Amino acid sequence: MANLVTNVRSVVEDHPDEVAVSFRGRETTYAEFWARVGQFAAGLADRGLGEGNRVGVYLPNLPQFVTAFHGTLRAGGVVVPMNPQYKSREIRHLLSDSGAEVVVTLSDLVPFVEEVREDTAVEHVVTVSEGADAGTDFGAFLSEADSEFEVVERADDDVAVQPYTSGTTGQPKGVQLTHRNLASNAEVAAGLVPDSIRTDDKQLGVLPLFHIYGMTVVMNSTLFNGGAYYPLPEWDAQEAVSLVEGEQLTIMHGVPAMYNDVINQPDAESFDLSSLRLAGVGGSGIPIEVLRRFEELFDVKIYEGYGLTETSPVTHFNSPEAGRRVGSIGKPLPDVDAKIVDADFEERPRVEEGPLDEESVATSSQRNGGGEAAEVADLDEITGELVVAGPNVMKGYAGLPDANAEAFTERDGTRWFHTGDIGYWDEDDFFYVVDRMKHTINTGGYNVYPREVEELLFEHEAVADVAVVGIPDERRGETVKAFVMPVPDADVTADELRQFCLDNLAEYKHPREVEFVEELPRTTTGKVQKFELQERDQKSEGAE
Repeated sequence: MANLVTNVRSVVEDHPDEVAVSFRGRETTYAEFWARVGQFAAGLADRGLGEGNRVGVYLPNLPQFVTAFHGTLRAGGVVVPMNPQYKSREIRHLLSDSGAEVVVTLSDLVPFVEEVREDTAVEHVVTVSEGADAGTDFGAFLSEADSEFEVVERADDDVAVQPYTSGTTGQPKGVQLTHRNLASNAEVAAGLVPDSIRTDDKQLGVLPLFHIYGMTVVMNSTLFNGGAYYPLPEWDAQEAVSLVEGEQLTIMHGVPAMYNDVINQPDAESFDLSSLRLAGVGGSGIPIEVLRRFEELFDVKIYEGYGLTETSPVTHFNSPEAGRRVGSIGKPLPDVDAKIVDADFEERPRVEEGPLDEESVATSSQRNGGGEAAEVADLDEITGELVVAGPNVMKGYAGLPDANAEAFTERDGTRWFHTGDIGYWDEDDFFYVVDRMKHTINTGGYNVYPREVEELLFEHEAVADVAVVGIPDERRGETVKAFVMPVPDADVTADELRQFCLDNLAEYKHPREVEFVEELPRTTTGKVQKFELQERDQKSEGAE
């Protein structure tokens, strides 16, 4: 297989005049885009950079990100995507660990780069002014270079992109994704759309490009198949919906928080999203109630998937053609193997059909009380860790042999990656993720999976958003606490929500504490930063 970027070159040869990127009314054809990519690659080569050199791309979703990404690949380099919300202390590790010699960034972010520059290998900073190239260093970088620069060939297992994990525990780890990893996943991701992505498709590009979901499933799967990519620099529900309506976009991918934002807009019932032929969700599990309300409002089905940075990212998806099971992350993709295992790496038993709920799963307290316990299973008896293998699984963490040893298990010639997610599977090969291993709450000897409690609270009419965490408890070790963002003007009390949970869940699962908040701390990819909520709770306890 050739360099990953040759996928774009093939589209250029067949559809040079089709729109590749459209940004705020400015359209760039594939021929124009390919020329700019060539200029960027030549600009790197003119500075002695190419095969294996790291280029940090420290930008929001702008056309310049798309150009720098593919231009780096064309020159044989390695892209190091960086969150544009990061400050100097956060980018120091990414730049020093990766050895990046070039950083492409907004002029407003240059001071953060300069502050850490002496601790890194950075020699060149290419600046961008949001909205256009004209008169910026990025424009000059392109104008000085040869657009006909030849693609530098790379091997299948050469690293193409080195994103970093979020670093919620310890320093972020550099994830080495190869040309084969990314090409295979982009190809399969495009095929999840009915009839695959076509030249008349227009994809909403609101998922951050520094994140693997926005990079592979949105940008690359679109550009590798001749569709048009519509980037948005930041998430705004009204702007995103207006773009879908005005440009008649056909594909949308988002994280659960984005769909929740859309349905909670005051004028949500007036939105017209009928042009969408596929809406996908990933990043974390979408609450079933959010999915249901979105589908009722807009008559557009949401298809849930699953993946990780380390898997390029997609491993599972509820394909429209293969069927959908609400509450499931779907079936493994073609060429991806997956299973649920216990601590000894033995397969956990499958259930007949999921998803399971409180009525179909006997808790330990119910089993002790007799009744129909013999006919159902305790959730702890069927759950285990989700492990995956396939061509999309990373080469490994950069320079971290101990982390790699922990992340992989070799069995019968297969290299299995440990996802760190707890779940179960059914006899039809649908998989269900209950929660992250590190999020599981052990209260009085019972395991509580926060997502189950969150799903229930989302069903309450007064709840707009919610996050459930475990907090220290002297008697139980841990207890359950819910941070609730209420619907505007909702008249609800903490006691009411606790009783709502008691009425619908086993007693030990209900949140003994409920705190109302104006918003939940989230990453730019929409994941709730639960450790911040736990730290906030500890600080408030210490202040008392």
